[in-house]
Amino acid sequence: MGATIQKCHTNETGFRDPENKYFKVKLTSEGRKDRLFKNLPDYLTVFQLHDETVELSPQMILLATGEFCKNQIVKTGKTTYGIQSHFELTNDLLESWITEDSDLRNIQRNNYDLTLK
Repeated sequence: MGATIQKCHTNETGFRDPENKYFKVKLTSEGRKDRLFKNLPDYLTVFQLHDETVELSPQMILLATGEFCKNQIVKTGKTTYGIQSHFELTNDLLESWITEDSDLRNIQRNNYDLTLK
């Protein structure tokens, strides 16, 4: 969609940010109206695993922002989403990623909770 990708100022890995608070994304006014996020709370606790972000193109609508990486959830058209965080995460998937991903292996184990609620 014509956007550029660039490094984040802060690497977002795990459940906790550099201040040891849970990573959260905040829905924008457009995000609160979107059918995918309608009726969800304004702030969503998320698992992150990225060090890059997208700069918005004119075709993109910003649906959620983050404290360290601003553009967290974007949408183009009616059904195409770009989501930085991992809503699909399960305990089994997390266990697999911990053994496979060097970024996860290098952070303190208390950064990720193995009991997802």
